[in-house]
Amino acid sequence: MELGDRGGAGPGPGKPALEREGLELLQHTVGALLSSYGWYILLACVAIYLIVQKISPYLRMRPSSQQGATGAAVEPDMVVRRQEALLASRLRMQEELNAQAERYKEKQRQLEEQKRRQKIEMWESMQEGKSYKGNLKLKAESGASTSSAVPKSKPNKKPLRGGGNASGTPPSLFESHVIEFGLSFSHL
Repeated sequence: MELGDRGGAGPGPGKPALEREGLELLQHTVGALLSSYGWYILLACVAIYLIVQKISPYLRMRPSSQQGATGAAVEPDMVVRRQEALLASRLRMQEELNAQAERYKEKQRQLEEQKRRQKIEMWESMQEGKSYKGNLKLKAESGASTSSAVPKSKPNKKPLRGGGNASGTPPSLFESHVIEFGLSFSHL
């Protein structure tokens, strides 16, 4: 009877009935899940595979745990060297900054001294009764140029306006042409 009881409700020689029912339930659930969401699951598996393929070279490049142990012994030396180099570069930059600050302070002192001299000169010229602005301009120009030449005054003559006549009347058409061409009839 035992051989004929395979399809029956009684326990079979290989598997108990409860285990068979669980297996059938699992097959039914998995079958329904795959029939409903099979394409989505397939696409998700392909996407995961492609991501793993892209990431695997980066995982291989990472140092292994054995290399990490030897790298840990070397790393403090590298950290100390980096810190020393960083400190040296900071000191160089600070020295450059200090030198720039000193140059700036010296330039400011020179400007202050120049302003003080100008004020003294202005005060002296005011005490003498002279215009201080004119003196400062003349002294600034003479200080800027290497020659100490006195500026030339412009002549007050305006030869083409009056036509050379003493009456101050405008020249006639003939006189204007004579003046324009530079002809002279004084010898006539």
